[in-house]
Amino acid sequence: MSAYVTIEGSSEAEIEEKKSRFIAQLAHVETEEEALTFLDEVRTKHRMARHNVYAYVLRGEGASQRIRYSDDGEPQKTAGMPVLQAIQHAGLTDLIVVVTRYFGGTLLGTGGLVRAYTQATQAGIEAAELVRVSRCVDIHASVPYPQYEQVARIAADAGAKTLDVAYTDKVTLHLRMLEGTQEPFLRKMTELFRGQEQIEVSEPLDAVF
Repeated sequence: MSAYVTIEGSSEAEIEEKKSRFIAQLAHVETEEEALTFLDEVRTKHRMARHNVYAYVLRGEGASQRIRYSDDGEPQKTAGMPVLQAIQHAGLTDLIVVVTRYFGGTLLGTGGLVRAYTQATQAGIEAAELVRVSRCVDIHASVPYPQYEQVARIAADAGAKTLDVAYTDKVTLHLRMLEGTQEPFLRKMTELFRGQEQIEVSEPLDAVF
């Protein structure tokens, strides 16, 4: 699996266009069920709003990628499509954006609507924490105290991220590495401890890296 970029948690941003309020609400989701649950929450929160426009993109290869959008009563292709295009332009996936519009009394026209929904989505993305998710392996390495600093240096040189360190009768490092990059580190550990080290390597997993 190739790496992908999504957001951490959720974010919100608001813009105003001719007294109409456009509130962009973003959430990291991994299934259509999660996306629709978030949409229902926004609709409930903003039940007095004229429109709750949405778009979401869920990871998948080719035709299995799931993309949905809705204009929710706005003129066709003036709302949901601009939201979707802003998501795609940012290169994001596993994400839903719901833009709530409170009408301000002035018609914006098709161009004004496209611009407002695009800008609201962009503002929401700018407010979000973007994260890169890659195929990784987690490694737990238990080493004697005298070798701890040396092992930490070897791990750093190998491109590992240290997630946690536990101090008991030995020092246990919880490391995360990109899948396929762990062999040089494991080889050096074997050389250093002559095969006596205690190392556990997880199955590959998708994780922020």
